[in-house]
Amino acid sequence: MSGGTVSAPPGSRPFAETTRGRIIERLRRGARTVDELAQELGLTDNAVRAHLATLERDDMVGVAGSRRGGGAGKPAILYEASAEAEAALSHAYVPLLQALLSALDRRLTPAQLRALFRDAGRRLAAGRPTAGGSLRDRAAFAAAVLDELGGSASVEPAGAGYQVVGCGCPASLAVAEQPAVCIAVETMLQAVTGAEVRRQCEHGLRPQCRFEVSAAR
Repeated sequence: MSGGTVSAPPGSRPFAETTRGRIIERLRRGARTVDELAQELGLTDNAVRAHLATLERDDMVGVAGSRRGGGAGKPAILYEASAEAEAALSHAYVPLLQALLSALDRRLTPAQLRALFRDAGRRLAAGRPTAGGSLRDRAAFAAAVLDELGGSASVEPAGAGYQVVGCGCPASLAVAEQPAVCIAVETMLQAVTGAEVRRQCEHGLRPQCRFEVSAAR
């Protein structure tokens, strides 16, 4: 799970209002046992265990330890919200990034901004697997990387090469603040595909990713 806010499907309640959201909110305040959560939320122990199993599967909850009660039974497991949950529930990332981009735009020249985003693109590519095979394979690999980032991309023939076209832009709010953000994605895709990648992205109210992929020079 990447950093961002947890959202529910369209037409459904916000995550915070769901039972799992209420469980997470209590675990963010401190570790709790199944019994404690059941009492606080008015649920059965089995219902709480089922929700915790789903949250553990999604890396939103982890085991914090155990607590022995006054009796002779087994210690009760303590659950806590994970670091992934804290990141996923945060609403600070987008406004902080927009403020940072605005500050950089005021302090740096256009050439310095381009160099900064190229460096960011190389850092994004570091540690990622790289593509092999034909140019078509490399373009498909670039589309898969955009998919992973939330770009929902497809590959289209374009002259002697291909275009990787996203249904939208996974960094649309950042791009709206600073279009040069696309340079980071262009640099990353070039590094992981080993092909020549040129950005042809559409900016405006609804940014759209579009990258030309051709044979490396």
